[in-house]
Amino acid sequence: MSTTTRLCWLDLREAPSRDAIVEEALHHGIDALVTAHPDDLADLPPSVDRVLLSEEPIDTTTPIGAADVVVAPMTPEERQALERAHPDVRFGVYVDVADAPTLEDACVAAAREDLTVIRFRDPTKIPLEIVLAAASGASGSVVTLAGDLEEAEIVFTVLEHGSDGVALRARAVGEAGALRSAARAGSDPVKLEELRVVRTTHVGLGERACIDTCSYLGLDEGILVGSTSKGQILCVSETHPLPYMPTRPFRVNAGAIHSYTVGEGGRTRYLSELTAGDRVTAVRTDGSTRLVTVGRVKIESRPLISIDAESADGRPVNLILQHDWHVRVLGPGAEVLNSTELRPGHLVLGYLPTADRHVGYPIEEYCREQ
Repeated sequence: MSTTTRLCWLDLREAPSRDAIVEEALHHGIDALVTAHPDDLADLPPSVDRVLLSEEPIDTTTPIGAADVVVAPMTPEERQALERAHPDVRFGVYVDVADAPTLEDACVAAAREDLTVIRFRDPTKIPLEIVLAAASGASGSVVTLAGDLEEAEIVFTVLEHGSDGVALRARAVGEAGALRSAARAGSDPVKLEELRVVRTTHVGLGERACIDTCSYLGLDEGILVGSTSKGQILCVSETHPLPYMPTRPFRVNAGAIHSYTVGEGGRTRYLSELTAGDRVTAVRTDGSTRLVTVGRVKIESRPLISIDAESADGRPVNLILQHDWHVRVLGPGAEVLNSTELRPGHLVLGYLPTADRHVGYPIEEYCREQ
């Protein structure tokens, strides 16, 4: 199964305000628009794939209008006949999974066909897990029908890899952008830079936040934390052994409560405002990212240490952490650095976005933080 591209389709078969939804879909670069009738394809622009989806079998005499892609229940032999009749059209197999036999049909199609579109009747995602496992290593694409955005987000993450695409039942303007965001959530890498420590200072007692996530974090993975929106340092999870306590690879002892981290869509969030169910961006030392869900935030009074660093071109970054040697950050080559042992000249990894922030969103405006 291909995982290089997340396909975003909008299913217009029951859409109100169709013209407005189509206009928004084109603006957000939705890959395909789905209809049930050939006549509904005529006014759709060729800049988007026009998909004709039939839940009933078709043959070479069935009208397909201006369809670029036709999806219907079909055998390989029926597909080959349709391809001969319409050489410029891509054909995919539609499977309605309602029981064990139709689940087996979906597994076979996903492993063999170039395109498989699947509807799952039951809300459980176990059948989708089985299909994705059966399609592992296959070159075709699996597109799963989703009834709403919440289901689309889940479909994109099943078995960690998710479906190659989602066909979302369109109900309102705004869903096209949200679907595109769900498809790429956590997938955009960040450019990490080497920052040189210039000073460390004990700054007294304050509140710090531990971020307990619902995911195991890797040895070279943590979250970005900083005192300003224009610079954060990569804080590692408690994945590495400690002499006096067990490892807690789901936890990042993140920083003082005023600090920023990066959440969904690149929006900054204060550590103090995170609560269970929020999502933050986990970052590896190679810059790859993923979204992880917050399970708990522990805020406690602790002695604090301030770390000042700067980039090669002189941009300053500050991070305030609990003053304890077991609180760690990451350096070049995924080196684990105890924060209290940092000295001027040590290198740490950080992120320096260029845009200022307003309520967490990037914006080009004058803003000084110090």
